[in-house]
Amino acid sequence: QVQLVESGGGLVQPGGSLRLSCEVSGSAFAVGWFRQAPGKGREAVSCITMGSGNRYYDNAVKNRFTISSDNTKNTVYLQMNSLKPEDTAVYYCAVDSTFAGAHELCRVGPSDGKWGQGTQVTVSS
Repeated sequence: QVQLVESGGGLVQPGGSLRLSCEVSGSAFAVGWFRQAPGKGREAVSCITMGSGNRYYDNAVKNRFTISSDNTKNTVYLQMNSLKPEDTAVYYCAVDSTFAGAHELCRVGPSDGKWGQGTQVTVSS
């Protein structure tokens, strides 16, 4: 059974940067970051297929966020630059273990419905 542990959230000023980490115990074909802002539904941010490195980014974060993986540490990172107040949300990671890949994981979410505990990101001056 896959366990997910997110870390790296915090308070940052607009224009600042943060790096989130998702440590995955267990097998994962793809790993993704999602976020949920207050009063809104959960949305996909970015996903990566672990073997191929194929990546997906939501248009709202393209050219600002970068997803990467360290397969030796079973950890996926989300480098967030040029942060905006609208990036404020709880960020969650999730995995795909059905060989569907990054795009599908970001499109439909995790097939097992499992999420990490989340990490809060607040962008405010």
